[in-house]
Amino acid sequence: QTQLVESGGGLVQPGGSLRLSCAASGTILTMRVMGWYRQAPGKQRELVASMSSGGSTNYADSVKGRFTISRDNAKNMVFLQMNSLKPEDTAVYYCYAQYVLTYWGQGTQVTVSS
Repeated sequence: QTQLVESGGGLVQPGGSLRLSCAASGTILTMRVMGWYRQAPGKQRELVASMSSGGSTNYADSVKGRFTISRDNAKNMVFLQMNSLKPEDTAVYYCYAQYVLTYWGQGTQVTVSS
């Protein structure tokens, strides 16, 4: 059974950086797409960034120029480098991976506050 495990969330001051990691286990298949969604309190879950196995990327307008997504296809891992963090980036960040089905991580809290 494919499982996603995230790490790297936490509390950071505005302008700071965090790096999220997500590893897919229980499968030998290279996920076609891996990425990150986030959900802030009282808001809908939104796509933050995604990356195909071929390297194509997609970013939410609100994070372009600040966040960078990367992958290690051999390890079925995806990373999100978040720089110049803002209080509005505060949310639970969820890793996801798609092959035929879509798999989700349990979520990791990112809080940007002084």
